[in-house]
Amino acid sequence: MRRGRLLILILLVLAVLAVAVLLVPGLLPAGPAATEAEATEEPAETATPLPTAVPTVKVLVAVQQLPRGLKIPPGAVDVREWPAAAVPANAFVVPEGVDPQVIIQQEVTGKIARSDIAIEQPVLGTLLVPDLTQIAAEGSDAAAILPQGLVAVSLPMNRLSGVAYAIQDGDRVDVILSFILVDVDEEFQSILPNQVFPTFFGAFTEEGARTTTDITGLACVGTDPNEEIGPCSLGRIETIPPGELADVVPSEPQRPRLVSQRSIESALVLHVGEFPLDGRFIALTATPTTVPTPTPAPQEEGEEAPPEEGEAAPPPPTPTPAVPNIITLGITPQDAVVLTWALNSGVDINLALRSARDVPQVPTTSVTLQYMIETYNITVPPKLPYSLEPSIRTVGLGGQLPTVTPAPES
Repeated sequence: MRRGRLLILILLVLAVLAVAVLLVPGLLPAGPAATEAEATEEPAETATPLPTAVPTVKVLVAVQQLPRGLKIPPGAVDVREWPAAAVPANAFVVPEGVDPQVIIQQEVTGKIARSDIAIEQPVLGTLLVPDLTQIAAEGSDAAAILPQGLVAVSLPMNRLSGVAYAIQDGDRVDVILSFILVDVDEEFQSILPNQVFPTFFGAFTEEGARTTTDITGLACVGTDPNEEIGPCSLGRIETIPPGELADVVPSEPQRPRLVSQRSIESALVLHVGEFPLDGRFIALTATPTTVPTPTPAPQEEGEEAPPEEGEAAPPPPTPTPAVPNIITLGITPQDAVVLTWALNSGVDINLALRSARDVPQVPTTSVTLQYMIETYNITVPPKLPYSLEPSIRTVGLGGQLPTVTPAPES
């Protein structure tokens, strides 16, 4: 009886729990379907804050490239909106309600740029001076553009050594030196052969002096009785067929031996031609002004009459550009010493223009006569019992260009 009541009580409790679970969904853990549904729900949209407007001011900027030393022309400066927090010091700020052209005319136009001002760069008061004397402390343009660690050295140039004047500022060139070597006496440091005093081949006379005839037929005289008796020679004593002694002397001075080698690689061309005396070769000239038409001078006797009205005036002669005869290179201090030694030694110097896209360094080999013969398989001409008349002494121009004489005007 008691067991039946206990069983009924348990069933009632289970029924109550089942009803509670159905009525309250949060009591059971979410199943896979519920979890997947929750994952696919779109997140609630977050309100995007509106961007805060950056305060700006009106600033004068350059609207064209203004090189150092240029007199600022009209229209070269305009106004731009600039972040107020990033306005440089000494910039020209245009107040509200003020015409920017008034400030440009009063503060900028006609002034001289103390240093280069790039396009869209703010124009600063410290970058403008009223006259050129105030930028003298800036130094020369050459020193300003010379890369750090390099020095400038000038050397003479002509149309052969200067690649027919193709070299321009900013190019890169190789410097090739050609040496002419000769044999010298190590002690005297004079070119060989040395001067040879004659030695004697004969006997002394009764008066104590020795006279004889050398093997070349020249008379040799000696005054020292103790001098060793020997042949009188001005060169080298050799035995020639059929066993006779001969005095061999050189037929000409010693022929120098030529060798060429690149000594400086990829030198910076700082400037071709002479620098202006004020050192300003980069800055442009001031804005050209209108030149008034001059009043024609009265015609003198013997002069050609001016063209009548309706006649075309003859064109003015075209000015001939000056031919540069000097070039300045930017090189390392050690290369500067090498180039100075070459200039002082009279060594032949040639320049080789490098490609603008040529960066790697390529080693070179010194070129001599032996190198040319061996490298290019040049056959040494044999000695023949006949030859050409007239004899061939030179080939080509020998490195010299002919002088061009202009044709006479008709």
